[in-house]
Amino acid sequence: TASGLFRFIAGLARNQIVANTIGSFFLLICMLTGGFVLSRENVKKWWIWGYWISPLMYAQNAISVNEFLGDSWNKTIPGFKEPLGRLVLESRGMFTEAKWYWIGVGALLGYVLLFNALYTICLTFLKPFDSNQQTISEETMKIKQANLTGEILEETLDTADESNGESTANNTTVNSCPSKKGMILPFTPLSLTFEDIRYSVDMPEEVKAQGVKEDRLELLKGISGSFRPGVLTALMGVSGAGKTTLMDVLAGRKTSGYVEGNITISGYPKKQETFARVSGYCEQNDIHSPNVTVYESLAFSAWLRLPADVDSSTRKMFIDEVMELVELSPLKDSLVGLPGVTGLSTEQRKRLTIAVELVANPSIIFMDEPTSGLDARAAAIVMRTIRNTVDTGRTVVCTIHQPSIDIFESFDELFLMKRGGEEIYVGPLGRHSCELIRYFEAIEGVSKIKDSYNPSTWMLEVTSAVQEQITGINFSQVYKNSELYEMNKKIIKELSTPPKGSNDLSFPTQYSQNFLTQCFACLWKQSQSYWRNPPYTAVKYFYTVVMALLFGTMFWGIGSKRQSQQDLFNAMGSMYASVLYMGVQNSATVQPVVAIERTVFYRERAAHMYSPLPYALGQVAIELPYIFVQSLIYGVIVYAMIGFEWTAVKLFWYLFFMFFTLSYYTFYGMMTVGLTPNYNIASVVSSAFYTMWNLFSGFIIPRTRIPIWWRWYYWLCPVSWTLYGLVASQFGDVTEKLDNGMLVSEFVGSYFGYHHDFLWAVGLVVASFAVLFAFLFGLSIKLFNWQKR
Repeated sequence: TASGLFRFIAGLARNQIVANTIGSFFLLICMLTGGFVLSRENVKKWWIWGYWISPLMYAQNAISVNEFLGDSWNKTIPGFKEPLGRLVLESRGMFTEAKWYWIGVGALLGYVLLFNALYTICLTFLKPFDSNQQTISEETMKIKQANLTGEILEETLDTADESNGESTANNTTVNSCPSKKGMILPFTPLSLTFEDIRYSVDMPEEVKAQGVKEDRLELLKGISGSFRPGVLTALMGVSGAGKTTLMDVLAGRKTSGYVEGNITISGYPKKQETFARVSGYCEQNDIHSPNVTVYESLAFSAWLRLPADVDSSTRKMFIDEVMELVELSPLKDSLVGLPGVTGLSTEQRKRLTIAVELVANPSIIFMDEPTSGLDARAAAIVMRTIRNTVDTGRTVVCTIHQPSIDIFESFDELFLMKRGGEEIYVGPLGRHSCELIRYFEAIEGVSKIKDSYNPSTWMLEVTSAVQEQITGINFSQVYKNSELYEMNKKIIKELSTPPKGSNDLSFPTQYSQNFLTQCFACLWKQSQSYWRNPPYTAVKYFYTVVMALLFGTMFWGIGSKRQSQQDLFNAMGSMYASVLYMGVQNSATVQPVVAIERTVFYRERAAHMYSPLPYALGQVAIELPYIFVQSLIYGVIVYAMIGFEWTAVKLFWYLFFMFFTLSYYTFYGMMTVGLTPNYNIASVVSSAFYTMWNLFSGFIIPRTRIPIWWRWYYWLCPVSWTLYGLVASQFGDVTEKLDNGMLVSEFVGSYFGYHHDFLWAVGLVVASFAVLFAFLFGLSIKLFNWQKR
């Protein structure tokens, strides 16, 4: 039944955050009206319909009837005529007829069929939410069409030629924009050389089990080369050649393994702390915060990565210049969105990725497969952007996979690798790839290229492992015996020597901006993200209002009733249910938000934009005002409708405990994401602790009745402290008498172990849990990197 219900909710909501919220609402309805928190006699008449449709009611009655009408409970106790089992059922307002076992079974089977049928209907008739892909306004499009008609026609012709397998006569598709020689912010052109680079990882256990004795698996075997300013280099090879591995090693992005060899930046040994400040890395997966605009993404990157002495007006002018360079100006106010769901198209996201790195004003840029997943036109637009970047005098290196003829020939040089991590060609392409073709056709046994054939495809075919076996040619050895190899060694030697009068890269601080600026920038970005995320913020407030009205009408006036013990149990039940469901909903809905932002954090941290602490502080701080408003909305509505005593002190304590309870639940959800590799595991881990918190909250089993060997966990359970504070603040000082003659405060102290004079300590502990979980979230963000490269 439960799995069918959750499938139906997922099909109805069509959004993870919304589904979590609706799911929590349905669970709450089932719990409150199921006869456990409130017995059937205490359910208000306007909510009795909820009792009869709750699957939990049928399940609970079936299980209870099956147990308490059994032989072991068929005993009478002094003073009563009915068996003990029947008395227990009657005391909780449950049915006492044996037929309710079969009624419950039948009802649950019916719900299974109903929920799965509704799920099928949702899949059939409900369409996904609109993708809302960003488009350019009609007026702007007319202007662009007027200015770029010739260029678009050229691209169309190029695409047609490619489909026929013919090469175009020129590179106008990717080189149509004029060269941009200078930008408002100067930068120092830097070269990168690497010599005898070796990279290895620990040998996998399954390989060792096959009898391999080596402890390490070598992925790069003595790679050497150089990348120079104003030169666009293609890094290519078959799958498994190690091209992305080499790029990650050179960029310092590897998080594991062993690196050997020499890397220099304009002649000086590479230091990752300073290299990250002058380099950019465009990942294959375009990772950006979804709820900020294009301009805000660039402004955030420029704010934290440009030197502190760059004033805001210059920074804005530079951002505008970069947007023009990558042709994003018409989309500056568009939301980035999620890949393939909302916001920018794939090609637009690629250009945004490049722009985010360009606004840092880097000297060297690495790009991992920038045209993958794009059609010919989109790839041409991206390559034009890359060409514009190179024309500013920067050093640009791209891994590329199966490029078209035009895209391949837009590169200046090629760094070709074969499977196993060895280079087999490092040199210029030449016009129409003439230098590359001349080199390989000069090798005896290599077949000639066919007319109009793609040189990149031919190159990979003739150098494949199969061809090496057929021809007996070791292309790596051929390259190392060639004049080209000797020429490259001279270039490496020349670039590995610092120019006269030059200085090594150095910066006075680890990051471009100070700690306070980092905190302010991260908080600004989070505020923009949260404000534009109504599936999270608006739905949370809507859920809060609905929950407040639900609890208020369900427990109407119960807070003012103090005649019997059951009245106090009902009031405590309202507190218990509200804490549990409001808290779990906060924790569950914040997890996907934090999980998405964490992937962005990994990219930004690798770029040395900020330290982990400002990011964690921004993520925590932005939640506080939203939680405060949420607790205020819920607390005032519920406090008035349930009828708790209207005094300033009692109202303050109620709002105080609700605020910090929702806070520690929210920060707990964030913490579980930080401590686990992904959102799914975080959900499983947090759910396990919800169960424990529920069991040891002090409502199902009061502290005075918990076995002594488990009582230690009661004191570790944050929900138990919340219930302690809520009950003690409302009833711990009440001197009215119950129907059994005991004072309310005495009953609360003897049965639950709650004392009003301990209230300040309880409040401090509840607030401390919020601080603790927020601290552990920040610590997990700092210590754990679940991104494996």
